[in-house]
Amino acid sequence: MIPFFTRLHLFRKPGNLLAFACLFLLLSPGAAWAQQAKFTINGFVRDKQTGENLIGVGIFNPKTGQGTTTNNYGFYSITLPQDSISLIVSYLGYERLSFNIFLNRDLEQNFNLTANNELKTVEIVGTKEEKIRESTRMSTISVPIAQIKTLPALFGEVDVLKTLQLLPGVQSGGEGSTGLYVRGGSPDQNLILLDGTPVYNASHLFGFFSVFNADALNNVELIKGGFPARYGGRLSSVLDINMKEGNMKEFQGEASVGIIASKVTLEGPIKEDKASFIVSARRTYIDILARPFMNKENGVFGYYFYDLNGKVNYKISQRDRLYLSAYTGYDKFYGQFDDSELEDKMHVGWGNLTSALRWNRIINNKLFANTHLTYTKYQFDIGNEQTTQFRNDRGELETEKFSLNYFSNIRDFSLKTDFDYTPSTNHYIRFGAQYIKHSFKPGALQIEESNPEPGAANNNFFSQTLGHESGVYVEDDIKITDLLKVNAGLRLAGFYVDKKLYHSLEPRVSARFILNENWSAKASYARTSQFIHLLTNSGIDLPTDLWVPATGKVRPQLADQVALGVTRTLFDEAVEVSIESYYKAMNHLIEYSEGADFLGTTDNNWQDKVTSGEGWSYGTEFFVQKKLGKTTGWVGYTLAWANRKFPELNGGEMYPYKYDRRHDISIVVSHQLKDNITVSGTWVYGTGNAVTLAEARYGIGSYNTIEDIGSRNKFRMAPYHRLDLSLNQTKKKKWGETVNSFSIYNAYNRKNPYFLRLEEGYDTGNGRPTAVFKQISLFPILPSFSKSFKF
Repeated sequence: MIPFFTRLHLFRKPGNLLAFACLFLLLSPGAAWAQQAKFTINGFVRDKQTGENLIGVGIFNPKTGQGTTTNNYGFYSITLPQDSISLIVSYLGYERLSFNIFLNRDLEQNFNLTANNELKTVEIVGTKEEKIRESTRMSTISVPIAQIKTLPALFGEVDVLKTLQLLPGVQSGGEGSTGLYVRGGSPDQNLILLDGTPVYNASHLFGFFSVFNADALNNVELIKGGFPARYGGRLSSVLDINMKEGNMKEFQGEASVGIIASKVTLEGPIKEDKASFIVSARRTYIDILARPFMNKENGVFGYYFYDLNGKVNYKISQRDRLYLSAYTGYDKFYGQFDDSELEDKMHVGWGNLTSALRWNRIINNKLFANTHLTYTKYQFDIGNEQTTQFRNDRGELETEKFSLNYFSNIRDFSLKTDFDYTPSTNHYIRFGAQYIKHSFKPGALQIEESNPEPGAANNNFFSQTLGHESGVYVEDDIKITDLLKVNAGLRLAGFYVDKKLYHSLEPRVSARFILNENWSAKASYARTSQFIHLLTNSGIDLPTDLWVPATGKVRPQLADQVALGVTRTLFDEAVEVSIESYYKAMNHLIEYSEGADFLGTTDNNWQDKVTSGEGWSYGTEFFVQKKLGKTTGWVGYTLAWANRKFPELNGGEMYPYKYDRRHDISIVVSHQLKDNITVSGTWVYGTGNAVTLAEARYGIGSYNTIEDIGSRNKFRMAPYHRLDLSLNQTKKKKWGETVNSFSIYNAYNRKNPYFLRLEEGYDTGNGRPTAVFKQISLFPILPSFSKSFKF
């Protein structure tokens, strides 16, 4: 054997060095003559019965171990060596499909999958058909709509956000609330997308229900960390929701009637296999049912909300497709009081409007483009109108009117283009750019009087701030070896407001390393920025929360998050286990200063009412799920800490965030009793919310008192726990099917804390006043029933 240094010495001779160079080029994998010819297969994967594009379908070549998944529009592209191949196409809830061919040319191939309605196909997985141990993505969970519909629901109303609250790392704001508090973040730090369009307020009925009608949805994915570079603008999570596209084959419908609301969904082809539509509507009728029991003398009060979803898609050609989708929803609480002299009307209303126009184009067999034009608006308004009748000095009847309207809104126009490029099975590259024009009106007040005082202004304080947000990104899912795979990306974001330009360079990276056939280790880091803030007075999703921009005085929010975890599969991949630990540091958070609130917020004076600070959250999440068989479900546990520090609050000392929750447990079980009967149950437990209470009260004189508040969020409410049960019975009919759903919310009637109220009294024994905090609970045991129809 020639010693190593001797071999190096041989290459000092020019002839030998030239020979070595020629040999290297001949054997190099990049040399054309050394490479095996490769060809690309691309196309769409759709539901055979409806023509709906399927998201996240796995396409896998067992012979080489290479594979890919469909994107958010059902498109895939895979490049393989020239050979006889057998592709396996698999997706949750569908029969597996095998495609065999001798690949010797580029090929366009669409796949149509047949639905399999067995319950065992209903599951929650890490990233759809990509095995949890193989994906680079962590802190990501996709929730099938079928799973959501089988779980117990408050008043029988199926709710996407309440299902997400059952996952580790995700907390609810309180009893019945749909607010999402992800890894110590606040609700405004969640990027909620409906067909790629931001939704700024996702709550109905003051937070008890979400705005998402499950009958109109196709896919739900939550990302808690390790954010891909294609997402930007929020610190804590991304909730990406896609609407159905509409049945391309035949007309069909779905309707349901519940205790407080009814809904209907219709879909079908406008032209078979060419264009389709879907429309879905929902409305509550609490106000209609209660109206006969009210009269104007005692006051008439009411509340309702509605949703309306619509979508049309059109195939321009085999390579081009257009989508037009829209959503509108509104909540209104109103009251009216009449007597002989005074008519008093009031209302509080809030709602969203979103719309999106998307153009998909297959540029070539490896490059897919999506261009997205969107508009979104969120607004709340408060109004009061008083009409008074009286007789003047001459005995004549006169009428005076006074009205006050206060409203606030945020509007966005956005243009975004994204590209998916798959040069080989070792690379999945995404890149694109986005521009958003924000328009903020934190407060606008309008006053009208029939007989105004001299010099009084009837229209006051209309304000508007424009902000321009932009971002460019690139990311690549790189298979370095069979054991190591990395997703690396970079996002450059900017925000221009009030002649001030902020910019943020945001590296994102996540990786997985396969330890053995069952275990894999994962890690991620992401820097994120947020150029808008939500000013809130409480944890309840009130419409008085104000959206405001970063300004010259108020800086954008920033966060750095790292996560480490391991995953394991058990019992032939029927059970998946994951453990993740995370640490997140947040800067430039804002809160109202002591004693400030939204009242009187006009023009830009809100900037003088806030203070800026920092936040930290860290914890460990445990998640085990069983996804095959008649019994499916999961167990989630979170151990977490969340703290805040503001120089002008709590004496500058660090304090627990209101939703700092040490322990959070969720158990979800679904069991198929018979082919047509499914029973489900959920049990949740959480450490009580942190609250600020007065530690002492001092009397000054006869009427005035001073409270000693002490440290912020020093006290804890009682722990929260609850059991919900449901039973779903399906009956086949000649025209379709019916589903009877029975559910019990809070089955063992736990009196959970909603808030604490101070009750004052007097102790006659010692002659001293008393004060005690009393727990107020909201929902006792609540049975409900709903009936749905499919035709």
